[in-house]
Amino acid sequence: MVCCYTGQLLQKCMGASSDVLGYPEIGALAFGAKGRFAVSAIMYVELYLVAIGFLILEGDNLDKLFPGTSLNLGAGLLISGKHLFVVLAGIVILPTTWLRNLGVLAYVSASGVLASVVLVFCLLWAAVVDGVGFQGKGTVLNFSGLPTALGLYIFCYGGHPVFPTLCNSMHEKNKFSKVMIVCFVVSTLNFGSVAILGYLMYGDDVESQFTLNLPEGKLSSKLAIYTALINPFSKYALMVTPVATAIEEKLLASNQRFVHILVRTFIVISTVIIALTIPFFADLMALVGSLLIVMASMLLPCICYLKIFGTASCSRAEVALMVIIIILGSLVAASGTYFSLQKIIHDF
Repeated sequence: MVCCYTGQLLQKCMGASSDVLGYPEIGALAFGAKGRFAVSAIMYVELYLVAIGFLILEGDNLDKLFPGTSLNLGAGLLISGKHLFVVLAGIVILPTTWLRNLGVLAYVSASGVLASVVLVFCLLWAAVVDGVGFQGKGTVLNFSGLPTALGLYIFCYGGHPVFPTLCNSMHEKNKFSKVMIVCFVVSTLNFGSVAILGYLMYGDDVESQFTLNLPEGKLSSKLAIYTALINPFSKYALMVTPVATAIEEKLLASNQRFVHILVRTFIVISTVIIALTIPFFADLMALVGSLLIVMASMLLPCICYLKIFGTASCSRAEVALMVIIIILGSLVAASGTYFSLQKIIHDF
């Protein structure tokens, strides 16, 4: 509800000026050049890290699907398991990043929506038909895990950096608000179903991705893993497009096809290298959610809105709500970042 509300705030900020084409312009409208730089830095780092998370996700699931796979490159160089699949995923995803039209990417992303629905049914099938059941044991309330959990929850709703770009790419921009509300409701039903089923089935033993818990050899497990592979493939290009566009604009080469391909290829290669270095999916996503997505999806929309429109144009209830969001968001960011970094350092 909070992230949906702040998404509405971003749309209102966009309506304040015809010059607003993306999230950085909202920062510039509110705080000038420094605002543009701050918002750009947060947004691009967030999107970049999410893209890395997608590659880690692909590597984990493919390794589960094809255990023991390796590739001998000669000269004693052997790539195996997750590392091999991360590299292969990067190669397969690369051509999708060369697409310039977000309208085309919309069709690619639509496959991810269908994949998310299929995953819920696969999980339910594994429990009811394949015999996993609902015997998972766990702690009902674990306060020590709350900061990390909040970071992961917020990660689910961290699409704000691309909202302005998506809105501007729509033919009927006035319907963006309704589209966003529908997306948040559908996403919540999807995330909630997986969370409840996963906990009832596996309890505290659930992995960072529930596909890693599914019984091996079952049709539902294979279908779930294959389907899970579609999501990163369908969303990676959407995540890195704003980053690539910003780099191209800095190089004054946004209309040069060769530079366009070169920049996007460099981004894919760099994300693959980092994904091979830090293969902790849940910890990375918790860190991104706690630090960057809290700032981009909760704090900045409220701060920019209050700066652009002023408290005089808002009701007392609106101002109070935004102040509460800023305070709670700051607490989540501080605690979640600390615990996520602590866990990454421990696992590394």
